[in-house]
Formats: sequence, C-alpha cells, structure tokens
Amino acid sequence: MTTTDGVVGSGPAPRSTGKVKAFLRLVMIEHSVFALPFAYIASLTAMYELDRTVDWATLLLVTVAMVGLRTFAMACNRIIDREIDARNPRTAGRELVTGAVSVRSAWTGALVALAVFLGAAALLNPLCLVLAPLAVVPMVVYPYGKRFTHYPHAILGLAQAIGPVGAWLAVTGAWSWDAVVLGLAVGVWIGGFDLIFACQDVQADRAHGVLSVPARFGIPAALYGARACHVVTTALLVWYALLTDAGAFFWAGLAVVAVAFVYEHTIVRPHDLSRLNRAFFTTNGFIGISLFVCALIDLLVRGLTV
Repeated sequence: MTTTDGVVGSGPAPRSTGKVKAFLRLVMIEHSVFALPFAYIASLTAMYELDRTVDWATLLLVTVAMVGLRTFAMACNRIIDREIDARNPRTAGRELVTGAVSVRSAWTGALVALAVFLGAAALLNPLCLVLAPLAVVPMVVYPYGKRFTHYPHAILGLAQAIGPVGAWLAVTGAWSWDAVVLGLAVGVWIGGFDLIFACQDVQADRAHGVLSVPARFGIPAALYGARACHVVTTALLVWYALLTDAGAFFWAGLAVVAVAFVYEHTIVRPHDLSRLNRAFFTTNGFIGISLFVCALIDLLVRGLTV
C-alpha cells in the first residue's frame, strides 16, 4: 500500500500520518511564528513584573493555547473559503480544493484544536476559561468578513490582538492595559501586512465579488494603508516600551523592527509584487522573532530568572 506521502506501508498508521501532515499543511502550522513571539513577550513581561521568575508550565500552556486557537482559526478559514479558493488560481491548489484533505477531516482537526485551546485555557486560570469563547468569535467571523465588508483585514487584526492580552491574563489572571497596547500593536501590524498580501488577489477578488481594501481602492491605496498601519504599530510598540520601563535591548529591538518595516515597504511596489512573499513571510517572521529575542535579553538583563 502506498500512502499519500508516497511511502510504502502495510497498515493504517502511515495513512493516518499522511492525513495529519496534509492537515498541518492546510493550516500552515509554521506560520505560528507570527503570533507566538508577541505572546511570549507579554507572558515573560508579566512574569517579570509578578515575581521576576519564569513559570515554564504556564509558558507551555500559553504555547499550547496559542497554537490550538490559531490552528482552529486557519482550519475554519480554509473550510469556509474553499469555494472562493477554488476560483482563484493562486489558491486552487490548497488541500481542501484538491481533495488532499476532506471537509470532514478539516472539521475534525479544527474541533480537536479548539478542544486543545479550551483545555489549555481551563488549566491556566478561571478568567482565561471564561474569556476563551470571546477569543474564538473573531476567528470564525474573519473568513466571512470578505463577504460583507471591504475591511476584513481589520477583523483579522482584532483576532490577532487577542494573543498578547490572553498571554498576560494567563500569567496574572488580571486585566492589563499594557498588554492591550501590545495587542493593538500586533493587531495593527498583522492587519497591515494582510493589506500587502491581499494585493496579489485583486483581479480574482474583483472577478468573483470578494471584498478587500485592494479590490475596492486599488493596490497603491492598500500599500499606503499598510505603511500607515506599520507607522502606528511602531508608535504602539514605543508606547508599550515606555509603559513597561523597557531597557536598552528592547529599544534596540524596536530599531530593528523599524528598519525591517522600511525594507518591507521598499521591496513591494504597486507595479511590482514579485517580492511580496519575501515581504510577507520572511520580513514579518524576522520582525516577530527579532523583537522577541531582544525583549527576552532585556528582561534577563533586568533580572528575570529562568
């Protein structure tokens, strides 16, 4: 018997493994790199302010919750958008369109991921569990957004802003406006680079009635909007640094982020989207990881104990 990965086997295990791999490709599990670093920044800053000690069990549960919720969100996105994806040449090869993953399997994976998220929230503290359903709502609304508003990017930003706030709540069990500022920075950042990403689908979106800022206002306007978003993101990160009395390493990380934003908007132009993937995936992944590393070093230098 040959599995979906082309590996010869004699039982159901290889086939199951192939389905799991296909599902992970469907939800693009590696893109967790965009949201996780900021959840870690929030968690570790909260731990520093609480008792200056890293709580590894809580950090693990934050990781599980974040990956679980993101996996659920991506699976829902792919399921809800599968007919739109089938009409767009760029997305016609996605697993639900080609049949590599069935709708039933996708829903199964989504519900398992949701259960993992809720389980992690329950293990963290009562407030996280109570608020967990509120975090789920924008994840489901976002895929429908492109059907009723030209600004689905804002819904995505709201969904992503929840991460740092939830991560802070996971540590302290209490509300923090510092975390809200960081969450807003993340939401505006991701909403901004989603504007860039949507530019490549303008023709298909207009042809099939899919709503977005680039489809409504054009690519130049979308790119200007993304620049404005990233200026606001930088300002919010500066505000967060001031609120948390960040040290020199965090400020150095902010300088790196600012340079990366300039680079990102230099390589993508209205009539040249050839380097869009470099701007979207590589640069934004670098932004999250580099700021997290600088924030971690800053907290360690200031006395965080691991």
